[in-house]
Amino acid sequence: MESDYSNDLLKPRKSKRLRFILLSLLIVIVLGVGFGYYWANFVPTGKHEKPTFAGLVKPIFYQGEMLEKPATGKEESLKLPFDTVKELIDPSMIHESASESTIITTQDKVIRLRTSQLTGMLNEKPFTLKFPLEKVEGTLYLPMEPIKQLYPIELRESPETGAVILVKEGDTLEWGKTVAYPDKPSKTIPMRKEAAIKSPILVDIKQGESVMIWSDDNPEWYRIQLSSGYMGYVSKDHLKPDRKETLPKQVPPPSFVPAKPITGPINMTWEQVFNKNPDTTKFTPMPGLDVVSPTWFSLEDGQGTIKNIGDPAYIKWAHANNIQVWGLFSNGFEPKRTTEALSTYDKRMKMIKQLLSYAQLYSLQGINIDFENVNLDDKDELVQFVREMVPLMHEQGLVVSMDVTPKSTNEMWSMFYDRKALIESLDYMMLMAYDEFWASSPTSGSVASLPWVEKSLTRMMSEDKIPASKLILGVPFYTRIWTEEQVNGKTKVSSRSVFMEAQQRIIKEKNLTPKFLPEAGQNYVEYKEDGKLNRIWMEDEVSMKARVDLVKKYQLAGIASWRRGYELPPIWSLINNTLQ
Repeated sequence: MESDYSNDLLKPRKSKRLRFILLSLLIVIVLGVGFGYYWANFVPTGKHEKPTFAGLVKPIFYQGEMLEKPATGKEESLKLPFDTVKELIDPSMIHESASESTIITTQDKVIRLRTSQLTGMLNEKPFTLKFPLEKVEGTLYLPMEPIKQLYPIELRESPETGAVILVKEGDTLEWGKTVAYPDKPSKTIPMRKEAAIKSPILVDIKQGESVMIWSDDNPEWYRIQLSSGYMGYVSKDHLKPDRKETLPKQVPPPSFVPAKPITGPINMTWEQVFNKNPDTTKFTPMPGLDVVSPTWFSLEDGQGTIKNIGDPAYIKWAHANNIQVWGLFSNGFEPKRTTEALSTYDKRMKMIKQLLSYAQLYSLQGINIDFENVNLDDKDELVQFVREMVPLMHEQGLVVSMDVTPKSTNEMWSMFYDRKALIESLDYMMLMAYDEFWASSPTSGSVASLPWVEKSLTRMMSEDKIPASKLILGVPFYTRIWTEEQVNGKTKVSSRSVFMEAQQRIIKEKNLTPKFLPEAGQNYVEYKEDGKLNRIWMEDEVSMKARVDLVKKYQLAGIASWRRGYELPPIWSLINNTLQ
């Protein structure tokens, strides 16, 4: 039997061995944790994953983003979805479901392409397509060969994957180059799925290969794209920025030059014709007049038929006096008829072709569009009509202008004009700066006070970016006699329009003295008759000179007056002398 003393000697030895084991285990654990941490954070994975395009067979990319819908075909037969082309290339492009027509308008072209047909129309002349528009599972696809000829774009198609990279005029691509390792020529650069070394490798990129850099926001990684379309992340240690590529802007086509250009500010007047044209032998001299716009053409029905009351004798008089004729085309101020006529390409083109034939018949120099009282829902259709009309008119050397009202919240008087879109096509826009206080206004006031006119003018120039070189100020040759009477304790207001001559006759007959109103910029008279107050804000030499001064102040394209015959003869010399 061992003594208690021997057992006591063995206890310290066992304790030391246990501590050694525990310490060794701890060291192993620490080393394991450290190695695991190092492995997890500093050792890149070599795992590979096949790159995909999220199920799309032929993806489209723009600015480093994959679009929702793919392309179809390849090379010459390449087609892109209509919605993609409309969104990214030309927002003004339209598709008319009723006739299965896609309509493209540029500065000088109107193209109509019909689904599944190889014959298109260019400025109403047929041309042949190699590949038609087609619908694939409900999506309309446009052939890109004609589109590339119309717009400054490039479609870079990968022969490897079929991916399409869209680049537009003015777009800048930043290119980088993978780093070269001369001592390791077989080394490749991993492009990873995410910006992390543990993210799987999508592509092993060769040394010195060019890639597109789309983002460098991450301090350690670039987001890149290969020419194949595949996208991923490359460590900044392996890639260096190389160059920037900007798709150059194409030289725009030459600006339209009318067959008979007018030098200097335009002096135009409208000629109101009802059924019978005026006797030109009775006209007084109109020195300085450049253009007359007779109201000859009007919309007769919803099918686009145009009523014509043109007069060759009037044309002969105008041209003999070196005055251009811009025939006015009105919608008759009929909203329902207008809606129907603007609703389809065929109806719009029917109107355009008639106007072209009338322009040729009467040797016109231009067409003036006067659409008023139009439904707000027809705003886009009116723009489309003008976009389709202008290239065909320009082909014949014709000037196209349009009359618009001042901006207001009245839908059918003002809001239906998309002035900013319209001016992109038009040669001139006439601001009808009158009827500030209209015929049935509940209160009396000026037809066109000078502050109101100037505000209407500057508002269009600032808000709608109407260039002064295209803006013509419309001025009134008429005014109104306002009659105010007290009925049951309230002021009842009525009015009647009068010419300049009528107001002067009243002033003379009643021995009135006009008073200048600075707040209106006009002369003013009032008188009582049969217990009623009559008020006139006068249109005369004073107000007309102030209006012409606005044309000069803002360097506008000219002045247009409504209408010939309402003025006094001296007004023409005043306008002409002030415009110079």
